[in-house]
Amino acid sequence: MEETPTKMTPRTVLAATSGNVLEWYDFTAYSFLAPILGHVFFPSEDHFASLLAAFAVLAVGYLARPFGSVIFGHIGDRIGRKPALMISVILMGSGSLAIAVLPTHAQIGVAASILLVAIRVIQGMSVAGEYTTSGVLLVEQADRKSRGFIGGWIAFAMMLGCVAGSGVPALLGTFLTEDQIHAWGWRIPFLIGSLAALYSAILRASITESSLEAVATEPMSSPIVAAVRDHWRLMLQMVVLLIPTAVIYFVVFVYAASYLTGEMGFTTGQALDITTINLILIAFLALLVGKLSDRFGRRSLFLFGAVGTILFAWPFWWLMHQENIYLVFLGQLGFSIFNAIGWGLSITVLVEMAPPRLRCSTVALGYNMSMALFGGTTPVVATYLVSRTGDDYTPVYYVIAATVASLFVIWRIPKLIARANAGEPA
Repeated sequence: MEETPTKMTPRTVLAATSGNVLEWYDFTAYSFLAPILGHVFFPSEDHFASLLAAFAVLAVGYLARPFGSVIFGHIGDRIGRKPALMISVILMGSGSLAIAVLPTHAQIGVAASILLVAIRVIQGMSVAGEYTTSGVLLVEQADRKSRGFIGGWIAFAMMLGCVAGSGVPALLGTFLTEDQIHAWGWRIPFLIGSLAALYSAILRASITESSLEAVATEPMSSPIVAAVRDHWRLMLQMVVLLIPTAVIYFVVFVYAASYLTGEMGFTTGQALDITTINLILIAFLALLVGKLSDRFGRRSLFLFGAVGTILFAWPFWWLMHQENIYLVFLGQLGFSIFNAIGWGLSITVLVEMAPPRLRCSTVALGYNMSMALFGGTTPVVATYLVSRTGDDYTPVYYVIAATVASLFVIWRIPKLIARANAGEPA
């Protein structure tokens, strides 16, 4: 498929990335509110059981993403990137509004739990095409010499969403009492999310479609069928490449946040403060990493992050288990630096590795399968491993194993990109 130049404007970047802010805002807010949501929708005398149920719903949302990849990959490759982005942000915002007004378990019983799960499934499917399709659109329209930097804006927006998702619950803790938050305050973040979706949809109404000649013009089998049939090896490598990025994020910023407050005695405000600072750092580092990759290559930066993680993950985790909040911050800071490399490069590398005619489908399946299998499940896995073994360090062993597994694919990045440019299967 030949690509013709499309002028990149700040409005295009803002419109394409705005949905990512919403997506990660919503999922991060849910993660930080998990202890409260577990009590509201899955009441139990056992706090651990309620928390595990709330995390399980988070995982269900991620497990729904591969199904969403089928839908939005088809729309993106067959109809266009813009329609996929419009539909995804509208569905995501509608889900946020539904949670904001959802009756609790105390009001309608188990139906509340079922409805929450159903909403998260729909949201999980809708965001399956959000991160990847917006990345495909931007990287396709970017100049070849600045693709890394432009792709970094997707991660930048994602982290801003994470900052907002942790910052809003923090503000609730500042201005509302614990009783007020449990009674109705937890609804506010989701209401804000629905308003953000409306703003994003307005921006996207005027977005410029990628100038790709084969979009919706050539008869072919379902893009998803073609992607799985012809490029399943490539998608498997995409999954493996992203495992450490997903696992590190969810261990350090989701599981550990609950662990700090639930087991180590830090206040919710302290946990959210250090998390917010580090997420802001990752946002700006993602742009820097993308810029550096345009000069020094994607593989070099990816290798630096992987080797650094393998060498320093255990010391960083040790710091995060100290009683001094500043040492905890330093540990999370170390993880953040290496995690920023994965997020800053991932979308650009996936798009460059993907066959042009099937970019949305291939990238969506590869990315979302990794997030489903190794991202959203990580808090549940980490909670279970610690509970089962009694060893607080089992999550960091999981991080190291995931990073080691990715080294083979990292080394093959230049070859995979070259094959995609030549139109050969990986």
